[in-house]
Amino acid sequence: MLLNALVLLAALPAAAQAPTHIKAELIADSRSVAPGGTVTLAIRMTPQAGWHGYWLNPGDAGLGIELALEDARMKPLFSLGMLQYPVPQTLVVRGLMNHVYEAEYVVLVPLRVDARASGAFPLAFNARWLACTDKICVPESARLVLSPGITIKPATNPAEDRDMRFDGWRAALPAPLGTPATFAIDGNRLRIAVPLPASVAIDQPHLFVADEYQVKYAAPQRFLRDGNLLVVELERAKDAPPLAALGAVLRLAKGPDGLAITAAPGPVPAGGTPLSQGPSLGWLLLSALLGGLLLNVMPCVFPILSLKALSLARAGESETQARAEGLAYTAGVMLACLALGALLLALRAGGEQVGWAFQLQEPLVVAALLLLAVTITANLAGLFEFSVPGFASEGSPQGAFATGLLAAFVATPCTGPFMAAAMGAALLLPVAQAMALFAALGLGLALPFLALAFVPALRRRLPRPGAWMARFKLAMAVPMGLTALALIWLAWRVGGQWFVAALLFVAFGVLIQLTRIGLTQRLGRELGKWQWAAFIALGLLFCLLLPATINPPRQSESSILSAQPFSESALASGRASGKPVFLYFTADWCLTCKVNEAAAIEREETRAAFEKADVVVLRGDWTRRDPAITRFLTAQGAAGVPLYIWYPAGGGAGQQLPQVLTPALLAELATKTRTD
Repeated sequence: MLLNALVLLAALPAAAQAPTHIKAELIADSRSVAPGGTVTLAIRMTPQAGWHGYWLNPGDAGLGIELALEDARMKPLFSLGMLQYPVPQTLVVRGLMNHVYEAEYVVLVPLRVDARASGAFPLAFNARWLACTDKICVPESARLVLSPGITIKPATNPAEDRDMRFDGWRAALPAPLGTPATFAIDGNRLRIAVPLPASVAIDQPHLFVADEYQVKYAAPQRFLRDGNLLVVELERAKDAPPLAALGAVLRLAKGPDGLAITAAPGPVPAGGTPLSQGPSLGWLLLSALLGGLLLNVMPCVFPILSLKALSLARAGESETQARAEGLAYTAGVMLACLALGALLLALRAGGEQVGWAFQLQEPLVVAALLLLAVTITANLAGLFEFSVPGFASEGSPQGAFATGLLAAFVATPCTGPFMAAAMGAALLLPVAQAMALFAALGLGLALPFLALAFVPALRRRLPRPGAWMARFKLAMAVPMGLTALALIWLAWRVGGQWFVAALLFVAFGVLIQLTRIGLTQRLGRELGKWQWAAFIALGLLFCLLLPATINPPRQSESSILSAQPFSESALASGRASGKPVFLYFTADWCLTCKVNEAAAIEREETRAAFEKADVVVLRGDWTRRDPAITRFLTAQGAAGVPLYIWYPAGGGAGQQLPQVLTPALLAELATKTRTD
């Protein structure tokens, strides 16, 4: 036993210095203090990319910082006060809400000195905390040494060796609210009245309760205005302990601004005017509808427009048939949007960091889309005849329904005006409201086809069926073929060169088999068993060969703006430098992103303006799944890309830019920065 204890004691210093996922550093605001005085210590915590630390009340899970003097003999001379944290962020994982910090944060703690103390003291502290990602948590610890220590002497002037960084760190703490708040318990609700002038601007507030086990952290919070009172309603936790006093931090906006409040039992107004925390559900539904409608003219859905045009042209003269096809097409579109939305919400509820268009981040989905594009291109080019959805010689509701499914699946990866706000809100709203937004998106996408089906005057404007149909069908093989080429490039970006090689082998086999089917059809023969066997063999190759070859290449796309890869720490560093920051998120499967990059971002005029204004450029590539980017997009209220944010010089609040950039917009922002 003695030997084991000695071995353990010998190992402790080495363990304390072991590498951690959150680096901890101890700093004092002054190296000297008068007897009976107080010196402030700072614990600077720097998480690695993808890791986070916790607030004093971590939420549903986690652990904040624990700090203690290493030498027990020092405790009569030094005593630690309460740890003071900056305003945290919220992070929801598998339905649990945590209060976290994903970038560098600094915790302040006062160190009081006994009036009898004097002399120089080298101080060391033992610190413990929990470091987590979305998947794992690791208890960490470190021995923090205050170097060069603290000198206690009378007539000390702390300003002589004061650390100026503490001004910024103190400013990051929530400001104390001078007037006490009151709270009341009403059934399963905790209601707090916070004295706050009506003139104070509030945007997306959140109340962080310091007392553990009192409230359900992930439950929606309700905010109401009653004159100069802000009333906050929270859902109480089951079996919550008695509450005599309440401490909390009120975040006033999405950012570092917050108020530290203390509440005692007292009267709380029964009503109030609900505080708008974003667009109303009605406006979001309208935005989703308009966003879906605009998807019909986005470049990423042009091949689907050709499918719809051919399907409409072959609908025939019957009004009943046209309406049946319109309803069937609409049902297919809406079902696909609802299915994608439900899958997205289910994955996020399970802890997956995914966003809108998540399906195009999966190599096998891209592969399936490529084979589908090759098949449709071969059909349009006349290599074989097949009732591809929407191309039957006589229109059918079944064909229209399948065309709707296909249109939605290919179209929904894009985000455009109106759509971004609605889809971003869908990730945060209750399930029923979120699904209503997905349904509105599908209705907007199907609306032009539905209008043509139900308005005879619009249908009469369509060209009558005739010989032109064959030429039009052949012409539509060109954009669909170009879509297939684009998918080959995307497959390389998400799966690597060997994946593309294997995929091209399978696609070439499919094309050969389709050509043989066409020859069989022209000879008036039925398909043989060997032809079906060939398709089964190609299916097995798809399922067995392709997954084994996935090896995404490293991101090495060059930029004339010398863009750095996005990370929370890179953004914090760029903003701390005082320079303007341009942050943009893109993906190789997002045609809107690529159009904006060619038209407005990757331009010599933009580069010259950015160089003159000394702009820091950060680029987030969401081609493949990236949990850090997904979390940031969600925090900004965006469900997908593109997303463009401009942070002005001097650390001002970020400004979201339009999703469709004009060539002069970025240069004008940089020029305005120089003149300001």
